[in-house]
Amino acid sequence: MHRFRAAPSLFALSVSVSLSICPGSLAAEGTRPGVLLEGSAARLHIDLAGGAIGRFERVTSGTAAPVVNPLDWGTPKSTDIAPHGHGHFLCLDRWGPPSKAEGANGMPYHGEAASVTWRLDQSPTVSADTITTTMSARLPLAGLAIRRTVRLAAGSAFYVVREEVSNEGKLGRIYNMVQHPTIAPPFLDPTTVVDCNGGRGFAQGGSMPNPETPTTRWPRGVDQDGTKNDLRHLGTDPRPAVSSFAIDGDLGWVTAATPRHGLLIGYLWRTRDYPWVSLWRNADKSGPSARGLEFGTTGLHQPFPILTRKGRIFDLPLFDHLDSGETTTRSYASFLVQVPADFRGVDRIESRGTDWVIVEHGPGVPRRFPIATGGLAIP
Repeated sequence: MHRFRAAPSLFALSVSVSLSICPGSLAAEGTRPGVLLEGSAARLHIDLAGGAIGRFERVTSGTAAPVVNPLDWGTPKSTDIAPHGHGHFLCLDRWGPPSKAEGANGMPYHGEAASVTWRLDQSPTVSADTITTTMSARLPLAGLAIRRTVRLAAGSAFYVVREEVSNEGKLGRIYNMVQHPTIAPPFLDPTTVVDCNGGRGFAQGGSMPNPETPTTRWPRGVDQDGTKNDLRHLGTDPRPAVSSFAIDGDLGWVTAATPRHGLLIGYLWRTRDYPWVSLWRNADKSGPSARGLEFGTTGLHQPFPILTRKGRIFDLPLFDHLDSGETTTRSYASFLVQVPADFRGVDRIESRGTDWVIVEHGPGVPRRFPIATGGLAIP
């Protein structure tokens, strides 16, 4: 583990960056390779064994408040050095299962991005207000390459990710790209409220040619067996397990707040990049165990042969195409916001110049909670 500390002359904030840049030696020591970006307001850890963002926490130095990591789902032990998805991982080149033939050839569920080791291309650099690092990976079966740039605001719990995907093959191909953040206990509990700006939606599991039937609208979830639930909350019944919604508006967003912890985690993105938001729910008789806050290029959790036959749902595409030698870029932002113990959830997110404001859900005069971006913007 190599540690870099910014010189005091760069800025007044205390910012440190921890780098795991030698996968071989770290594996011998039983430590997963990763990158830790730490500012005065938040710390962000990225696992190079699969590329997952496994930790996003507020810095609480000087207080007795416990540090809560909303993304503590499937977190590997330090002795487990195999690449795999956990926390917030990337689904690329697909969302869901491969076809039977693709699976026989080694294509994993959700694609290869979380199953390969990522390379640190640029050690984190520190400016007066931003910590930046770059990493990349190659997906040999898919024939794709990805380059990711992460920028954490030095003084705010806000970061922006820009990902460039290139087709290295000699032929064009269809693909999908879905962000898969998953929250889990202790952050996730029965009081956690999830909100998004989804519109029309449906539960996964429907049969062709109309898997979107029955159609519903956020926040109502209607399973294929008729089970209905308010998707803002999760108790002991996870049905419908996965519901997908078309984004209403040019900006997509999803949030999860647990007032007991006084904490909200959220994501923002351009609808032109990711027109779908999908909510995965997992619970048992003891209560909630996981919630996926997924957003991406598709809203149908099926192999490509089924996606190509269906084509579109709600007049939105179910896959994208990347020509030979072509590169495409998508971005999103994530943030943490402190909320009061009586917080009721998010009604909407409004733009205020370069910053954003959360408008609370519920009757009466709504409270507003600023999202401090530290000057970072979504491309």
